[in-house]
Amino acid sequence: MHSDSPLTVLKGVGPALAKKLEKLGVFQVDDLLFLLPLRYEDRTQLVKIGALEAGRRCLVTGEVLLAETVYRGRRNLLVRISDGSGQLTLRFFHFSRQQQAQFQPGIHITCFGDARRGKTGFEMIHPEYRVLRNNQDAAVSDSLTPIYPATEGLQQGRLRSLTGQALQQMADAPPQELLPSAVTRKLGMPSLGEAIRYLHRPPPDADVQQMLAGTHPCQQRLAFEELLAHYLSLRRLRDLAATEDAVALTDGNEDVGNFVGDLPFDLTAAQERVVADILADLAQPHPMMRLIQGDVGSGKTVVAAIACIKAIACGVQAAIMAPTEILAEQHWRSFYHWFRPLGIEPVWLSGSQRAASRRESLAAISDGQAKLIIGTHALFQEGVDFNRLGLVVIDEQHRFGVHQRLALRDKGVSVDGHPHQLVMTATPIPRTLAMAAYADLDTSVIDELPPGRQPVATIAVPETRRREVVERVRSACAGGQQAYWVCPLIEESEVLDYQAAEASYAMLTEALPDLRTGLVHGRMRPAEKERAMKAFKEGLIQLLVATTVIEVGVDVPNASLMIIENAERMGLSQLHQLRGRVGRGARQSHCVLLYKAPLGHVAKQRLTVLRDTNDGFVVAQRDLELRGPGELLGTKQTGLPEYRIANLVRDSELMPQVQIAAEVLREKSADRTAAIVRRWLGDADRYGKV
Repeated sequence: MHSDSPLTVLKGVGPALAKKLEKLGVFQVDDLLFLLPLRYEDRTQLVKIGALEAGRRCLVTGEVLLAETVYRGRRNLLVRISDGSGQLTLRFFHFSRQQQAQFQPGIHITCFGDARRGKTGFEMIHPEYRVLRNNQDAAVSDSLTPIYPATEGLQQGRLRSLTGQALQQMADAPPQELLPSAVTRKLGMPSLGEAIRYLHRPPPDADVQQMLAGTHPCQQRLAFEELLAHYLSLRRLRDLAATEDAVALTDGNEDVGNFVGDLPFDLTAAQERVVADILADLAQPHPMMRLIQGDVGSGKTVVAAIACIKAIACGVQAAIMAPTEILAEQHWRSFYHWFRPLGIEPVWLSGSQRAASRRESLAAISDGQAKLIIGTHALFQEGVDFNRLGLVVIDEQHRFGVHQRLALRDKGVSVDGHPHQLVMTATPIPRTLAMAAYADLDTSVIDELPPGRQPVATIAVPETRRREVVERVRSACAGGQQAYWVCPLIEESEVLDYQAAEASYAMLTEALPDLRTGLVHGRMRPAEKERAMKAFKEGLIQLLVATTVIEVGVDVPNASLMIIENAERMGLSQLHQLRGRVGRGARQSHCVLLYKAPLGHVAKQRLTVLRDTNDGFVVAQRDLELRGPGELLGTKQTGLPEYRIANLVRDSELMPQVQIAAEVLREKSADRTAAIVRRWLGDADRYGKV
């Protein structure tokens, strides 16, 4: 029997169960070997109740002291147990009369669950439990218990049974070793079969802490191959782009020179270097795929403008896509100011546009009158037909995800081929993460701020000193400066976001009656937001109370004070983005992080990083370490596949070796390359078929 046999050869697997397994990406016996545990539970030792720690998942045993049903908003079954070192409450919300009758005072039970602090001491909510018979000892496992990815109707016990059968078959039909032997020897890796067996069934002497941390050599062996598969899939996108046609944009050097010469400032050396990279790419008959990283305020927008000038001078259309209307509107204003004198009128396209205006924009896009189109994700929706799209610029790439920018790129396919693509982010990506996430792109970095920019001085202040902060706003505005007061989204709710901003606005207008105060939040109509932002930019509003809609794209050089409420609830990169709204003029700017005490450990670390550095790459690296890569890369919003065993933060040191192994495979073994991608990502490409 071979490991690529259908699942139905396994005991107990019929068509219905096979369908459920398909939801986990398991189609044949071999796939079960790579359905790796998400984590492990340690049931190898009993923990004394008196030694419990909040948040620890553990196994305890004890005697039932009492069991009672209480009504506190909803029906609860509370069971109190003791092992002599302390007492623990077990809390059940869903229970039967028969279950309740099991918990007779004096019987002994073992239970496994998350310990948490309750009103009367430690408790576990709906733990797994087992009633012990007379004189029966509490049983502990002789190895770590694997916990697999789950789907409805598939219990952990069934998955352990099925992986057990697959492991038995592996002895006769081991999975193919696809990594070059030179790589595994150099890194001292165990064999693939050895690693798989160890991870599914850790032996009794396994290093528990190492396994729980994900750093065991067997875990690293498979993490390496998984990282390699994702990297190779992205490199494949890049290789495909190199075989595709695009318009070689070779004209327009005079137009670019005139535009740069007419700017009221000189480009920095970093901007000039990045512009040279872009112009060299655009001159090729293959589509450019370049990522521009630059900290807030580094001047990415003017670099994008130069690329657009080049494209339009060569007779093709340029499109700029931003993740939010407020950022897209900011781009529209900037490009209108720069391009109107050149006879180029930017065309606007967004989801909230009125029907007549939208029809007008769509007609101009399809007949070619629109040379520059600016908007939101509406740019790649049905009904948008470009006449001759030659350049796509995507801002804040991490908010979209790879498959969305591929959709816009595919939208522009014409007889000329694919459009060139320039993606930008003000969220600097640490190098090892960029290797893994953007292997399909060439990368340029604007690592220099315009001359005269001063670092923003940042302080953290408890909300008990709110009155002092309000006075600070009063004196700053009295001195001719402007200020932001930002209220973050406290929960995933537009209503709460709206209420928080309204409450702060009411408080500040009452406390500062002499100031002209404005309000901007996500539930306002675009025209209302536009009026408020315009008034703030023109100095008609001195203090702007806003939600995080102003995180990106708002440029008011006279604003030199930023107050951020509930800063402890926000991520580092978002705080850094908000801070970047000030410090855009010649005056020293300040950012005040208002927090609610007591601060948790992670929140304290975040605020310390913000106080200590203005360097976006340092901030991004620490944010990555504290929160993981999901938000940084936009995977949470875009539904990209999760890694099964690899962790981009923990395993970042593997990436340089992953790159080396990838080049060896790409040069010498196309078959192995395809097999590795298929093993970890399936037959479909990671971001859809390309």
